[in-house]
Amino acid sequence: MNSFLGFIKKEFYHIFRDPRTLMVILGIPISQMLLFGFVIRTEIQDVKVAVFDQSNDYMTTRIIDKLESSGYFSVEEYLENTNDVEAMFKKGNIKEVLVFEPGFAEKTLRDGTASVQLLADASDPNIARMVTTYTQNIIRSFEHEEFQQQTVPMQINVQNRMFYNEEAKSVYMFVPGLMAMIMMLVSAIMSSVSITREKELGTMEVLLVSPLRPLQIILGKVTPYLLVAFIDAVLIVLMGNLVFEMPINGSLTLLLSVCFLFIFLSLSLGILISTIAPTQLIAMFISMIGLMLPTMLLSGFIFPIENMPKVLQWFSAIMPARWFNDVVKDIMLKGSGFFSIIKEVAILTGMSVLFVVVSVKKFKIRLE
Repeated sequence: MNSFLGFIKKEFYHIFRDPRTLMVILGIPISQMLLFGFVIRTEIQDVKVAVFDQSNDYMTTRIIDKLESSGYFSVEEYLENTNDVEAMFKKGNIKEVLVFEPGFAEKTLRDGTASVQLLADASDPNIARMVTTYTQNIIRSFEHEEFQQQTVPMQINVQNRMFYNEEAKSVYMFVPGLMAMIMMLVSAIMSSVSITREKELGTMEVLLVSPLRPLQIILGKVTPYLLVAFIDAVLIVLMGNLVFEMPINGSLTLLLSVCFLFIFLSLSLGILISTIAPTQLIAMFISMIGLMLPTMLLSGFIFPIENMPKVLQWFSAIMPARWFNDVVKDIMLKGSGFFSIIKEVAILTGMSVLFVVVSVKKFKIRLE
């Protein structure tokens, strides 16, 4: 019995003296709880909206004030005409536009009803539904407070219109997100295993004594996977369009070019992982755990980034999938051109260069 207890004691010592084991046992559950706890939120907050007030009377002013004081919305722009609506949505900041008809208060008091139109950016249908529902509830609350003393029944007629996704199909949100997640994981796993396989099989020495430079070795490893992953990207785009009826309103060439850039970025990140990981198993573990959850939770794929705490919003900015997800939606749903997505393309390009440079540098260190 004493020997058995001693054996158990030895195993406890083994666990607590190995920081990697402790990180797996304690670090992953804690990080997952924090991520899921802060990211998964069904409410909205500080959603940026614009207003086109053709009446500009006391009643529309009070509705706008009530909207802002709710804490759910922030009025960012006052439009001069409805021609600015689509340009506003393409910028990506404004999620909803309220359009009040002319003579709003006068018509309400005279006819007992007036209309307000809610225009929502439905490239993310979940956010669009929540935003319009919250807005309607606030207007109904104002209606109850304002008209409950009136002897004649009065009401505000609210009309919804979804831009880029009239039927608010969820598949329009999932296809871009799945593209980002699949290409990120497949590309990163394939490339991260490539160099660690050479180390485990003992064939790395052959590469080390060859006349090839570190950059040439890395690019040589990346190129075959780049072509294979690009074929995957083409298949995903075709399936999204033909099977799920996901429209491609923008340039197909531009879309595939961005996919090519994102695949190269993902492969570069995988190569960086492979220069750190000593074995294929660890490389796959880092790729799966370190990339899958952040890609799913912090890219805006499922949960809106605007609802997250500021720290997680800043952290999401270093997630490549976030920028790729935005670009795919802009091209496929909004028909955006290159100059509309130049910021996102520049960020993805910068990340790709950074990962390649760091990978080459770490490869040189390992050569020494």
